[in-house]
Amino acid sequence: MSARPTAMPVRAHEMGIYKRYFDLIATGRKTTEIRVNDASRKKIKEGSLIRFRCQGDEVLTRVTRVARYANFDEMFDHESVASVNPLATREEQVNNIRQIYPPEREALGVVAIGIQLVDPPRTI
Repeated sequence: MSARPTAMPVRAHEMGIYKRYFDLIATGRKTTEIRVNDASRKKIKEGSLIRFRCQGDEVLTRVTRVARYANFDEMFDHESVASVNPLATREEQVNNIRQIYPPEREALGVVAIGIQLVDPPRTI
């Protein structure tokens, strides 16, 4: 009996994410991920795959669009607040984001990444 070939892992950008946001992505309720526009985010393009990981779980998404902005305020002037986090107001989201990213990181610029689920979440 021959061994079954093992599936090759899908090549994707890897991103860690807080549990509250992971759960929204995994249920399809969060369709825009926002990050500072650092070197690794500059490589993300429409059609790229992103694997989000949190506490031993992962979910695979495909990038549907990429939009770059000078800062979080400008980004929220153009992006749907509900697509980023349907459970929080714009003000709550900006406050939460600025707790994650200090001003010197925000100064790199901001990227809004449209995402859609490719595979259901799984435990790794």
